[in-house]
Amino acid sequence: MMRHGLAGVFVAGIVTACSQPLMLAKDDSPVVLNGQAIQAPNPGSPGPFQVRTLFYGSGSDQRRAEYRDSVKIKTTTVDGSAFVKMEPAQAKARKKRWGFDNKAFPVNGRVWYPDGEGPFPLVLVVHGNHDPYDYSDPGYKYLGELLASRGFILVSVDENFLNGLGNENDGRGWMLLEHFRAWKAFTDSASNPFHKKVDWQNLAVMGHSRGGEAVGHAVTFNRLERYPDDANVKLGYNFNIRAAVAIAPVDGQYRPAGRLHPFTDVNYLVIHGSHDGDVSNFHGLRLYERLRFADTARAFKSAVYVYRANHGQWNSVWRNQDNGKTSARRLALAGLMPEEDQRQFGRVMIGAFLEATLKGRSEYLPLFVDHRTGGQWLPRTMYLTRFQDNRFTALATFDDDVDVRTGVPGVVINGDSLSVWNENVIPFRSAAPPNSQGDLQNNSAVWLGWTNKVAGDDTTRRGVPARFTLTLSDSLRGALRLSETSAFEFSVAPTREIPGPRKAPVDSTKKDSATAKAKAKKPPSPPKDTLPPDFTIEVEDTEGNTARVALSAYGVPRRPLETRILRRGRFEKSSFRTTFEVVPQTYVVPMADLVRISSRFAPSRLRTIRFVFDRVDGGTVILDGIGVSNIDPAFLGARVR
Repeated sequence: MMRHGLAGVFVAGIVTACSQPLMLAKDDSPVVLNGQAIQAPNPGSPGPFQVRTLFYGSGSDQRRAEYRDSVKIKTTTVDGSAFVKMEPAQAKARKKRWGFDNKAFPVNGRVWYPDGEGPFPLVLVVHGNHDPYDYSDPGYKYLGELLASRGFILVSVDENFLNGLGNENDGRGWMLLEHFRAWKAFTDSASNPFHKKVDWQNLAVMGHSRGGEAVGHAVTFNRLERYPDDANVKLGYNFNIRAAVAIAPVDGQYRPAGRLHPFTDVNYLVIHGSHDGDVSNFHGLRLYERLRFADTARAFKSAVYVYRANHGQWNSVWRNQDNGKTSARRLALAGLMPEEDQRQFGRVMIGAFLEATLKGRSEYLPLFVDHRTGGQWLPRTMYLTRFQDNRFTALATFDDDVDVRTGVPGVVINGDSLSVWNENVIPFRSAAPPNSQGDLQNNSAVWLGWTNKVAGDDTTRRGVPARFTLTLSDSLRGALRLSETSAFEFSVAPTREIPGPRKAPVDSTKKDSATAKAKAKKPPSPPKDTLPPDFTIEVEDTEGNTARVALSAYGVPRRPLETRILRRGRFEKSSFRTTFEVVPQTYVVPMADLVRISSRFAPSRLRTIRFVFDRVDGGTVILDGIGVSNIDPAFLGARVR
């Protein structure tokens, strides 16, 4: 495989078979995933349709027999020279090897489709950067067979001829739109087997690795009239792309107009494995953060971090070879989940996402709020998930300024008895070149640390629990229009840091207090391991009515998910700044639950939100994305109790 995230971190020479023990977190999934709540067919199981396949393409491909001898529909080539630049010598070499250069890219695709009348939603999937001659497009057969059986048309797009190049990801995204254009011609032709078989109101793009970044470019280019880097190049596609899926994506390989691409108004799912030996950082979190919703139609975004999943096993050709032929020597392959389990996760999550976004199957929406609602469908491993819908209103994102006491306009923030309180940009796990931004998630959050133990001879004494409080102004409260059908949302990530005990209070009435303070025993060191960071969420309305719930009632607080990617410990230590990736877990607390707990509490009069650190004596968490939503009730239709 053509490496991305870990490229260049290995020293020259042969790595011996000796390796350090793997650092794997205790797997709590047998208990966590028993909370199945969605009463619907497994979206990862075959549906009622018989599956048919065919190829379309140039019919003259000199390297790919299926796109030469087996095509049922012939397509014309497209000029991609504006998007994929080649020096003359490179273009000449490519033409000799492939039979074409960047002026005549073939529009090749392998199709899985239902045997039925239709029309059916159309989904395009594109692979990423891999050995150009170890063809990647057959590797999504497992998704093609599943989706076609469930009433979708899936096309695995051939872009192997773009592999091995640089700065070509705009071309990858543009090629997806050219495939949609070809399909429009298919469905308009009475003699074509797909005549009137596509539901043009329900389209999706999906990509893996560099292809995962490319789907964002496709969504952006689809709405533009002109190419950002050369306004002489017309775009103007305007297809109804309603959903995008990114599988272990990179980010920033191509930057339109020199910037990370904007991303708006599309349902978005991104998945990534903790043991990814190629794209070792969860770059998809940056795309997730950049996605904004402007229109009023139902839309949402979801990010899922899969413990023990790697980069390549999402594709049956790539498998566990994240570092190509040297993978067995360099990577800790024994820590990976079984290939079939990883692909089954893909079937379930991608299947549910497309059923919900392209077919309106709202019964699957709770899976993206709380993965436990579909626990019996998922492989037995641990997951961290993020969620946000288009009705979300932020109260504090920590991205706007450097004042720790302000949220959005109308929100004042206070802390009480906190040992740690600061805002910063969340780093990625792996190290990056000095002064680069490649090691940052481009998303700020607040670090909150507390200890409720008081130093002294009796260290079991506990002080007042630490608190972090948001207070809403009258004008903001009126604009939010909250009700019992609304929800409170926020995201939390644990760390391994535990502040030491608080200093004992000094009794100023005693003359020897200063001397006693000087002779006080040194506080004991904090414990070496953390507890799951459970705490209490407390809300209060303008009349002083309160309601309290535990974080653990709405998800599973976890310790950091320790990960070992490389076989040799010294390489692991030099390549990564920490032993885990910071992936905040989103919690959604329905206001209706708070009203059930305290019938006097009125969401419409919400004044104060408190995070009360009273359930674990000490810890440090990263808190982000605090807000409220007049959420579509369908997202809360199935609940884990």
